[in-house]
Amino acid sequence: MPINSFDDYPMTWCPVRAGLHPPFYRALAVQLERDILSGRLSPHTKLPPQRELADYLDLNLSTVMRAFRLCTDKGLIYAVIGRGTFVSPNAVLHDTMGGTKKPLIELGSIHPYDSLSEILADTAREILRGRDAARLFTLGSEQDENRHARTVCSWLARFSLTAEPTNLLLTAGTQSALAIVLTALFDAGDRIAVDRYTYANFISLAKQLNIRLIPIEGDVDGMLPDALAQQYQQINIKGVYLMPSCANPTGIVMPEERRREIAAVLCKHNMLLIEDDAYGFTARENAAPMTVLLPRQSIYLHSLSKLTCPGLRVAYMLVPAHFRQLIRRAARSLSMAIPPLSAEIASELIESGAAERIMREKCRMSEDRNRIFQGIFPAHTGNTRSFFQWMPLPVGCGGANFEAQAQHRGVCVLSSDHFAVGSEEEYSFIRLALCSPPTNEELARGLRIVHDLMEENTIPPQTETLIL
Repeated sequence: MPINSFDDYPMTWCPVRAGLHPPFYRALAVQLERDILSGRLSPHTKLPPQRELADYLDLNLSTVMRAFRLCTDKGLIYAVIGRGTFVSPNAVLHDTMGGTKKPLIELGSIHPYDSLSEILADTAREILRGRDAARLFTLGSEQDENRHARTVCSWLARFSLTAEPTNLLLTAGTQSALAIVLTALFDAGDRIAVDRYTYANFISLAKQLNIRLIPIEGDVDGMLPDALAQQYQQINIKGVYLMPSCANPTGIVMPEERRREIAAVLCKHNMLLIEDDAYGFTARENAAPMTVLLPRQSIYLHSLSKLTCPGLRVAYMLVPAHFRQLIRRAARSLSMAIPPLSAEIASELIESGAAERIMREKCRMSEDRNRIFQGIFPAHTGNTRSFFQWMPLPVGCGGANFEAQAQHRGVCVLSSDHFAVGSEEEYSFIRLALCSPPTNEELARGLRIVHDLMEENTIPPQTETLIL
């Protein structure tokens, strides 16, 4: 029996103390889940403070915190900073212990119009019918590498980039390119500035290499130059990773003026720019890459995976001449050379015009999908050719909580938790991959489910009782 008796104390939820057994945090979580799923605790019910529950049950506060964390991960409860913990809406509609067997509508991972992959398959079959196809399964020659580099130079000219073949490196996808850059030009403990929400795989890669990511505040136009300069004054920042033309996950397209302002800060403090242009082809503005403004201190990455077919793991890296040897040495040490067959397919797609056709078709399909999105979320604006959209969640609705609820309804989404750098934000977001469902009808169905969940998670305004 606790020292402080709660027998007559009003509590919205009173667990049965006699029903607790080791491990106590799990037993407590089971009781809370049972009372929510049975309807005993209705949606948006405010739960007692965790410290009060710990006193009431004569348990450690950490035990109660672990129990609440379990139920939060299952989407049963959510916390609002400064207000408390509440029962999630519609948690009773799905038994989280049983799971769901129905297929999920994919709005989480980005599958960039897989139906167009047949064009790549036709190209590969045609190449393999060639008389010298066997050489594509040996180590690539310097002659072939130079030929592919010349093809890439003509391709990059479409994106306002003037490139020399000697400064180009072919890699097995953007992730491989990033690994090469970080290994060649950064050491453990170095700091790289990034947007507060950035590419999840870059976060993982930096963590593996013990490179610190420094989140920089931004606005609707992207990273703030003054915030970047201020952080540089406080700590030594060696480089900046940016996706100026349609950032993943926010979809922000940085306007030309902002690009120039950021470039001025980088130039002044001699910081290296890593420019990831994976989704630049979707930006209507067609602004020139920031690398044009900083040719001697930029590493430019251009991927064909999103632009053509996801299975074609090919990316092109444009590097300044003074970094060329370091980059090539790191690529050799990491054994990340591009397979000759992949390089041949990529060049054939470019030279035949197929890459251009696929790119245009993907942009057209994205415009159709964004019209569907805007029909369901008319207040939201963004890049109308983007493969994804970034949506704020209702106040107090955590990202993991919403992910769990959406999955229970048959939709997979990704919350801002996966992309956040630094401390947790008061507000959460979700990224919706509009390109991933196989049909427009399935996309619309998934978006309507997300819309309904947004509405249901909006906490109704609290009314004051007037006492006369």
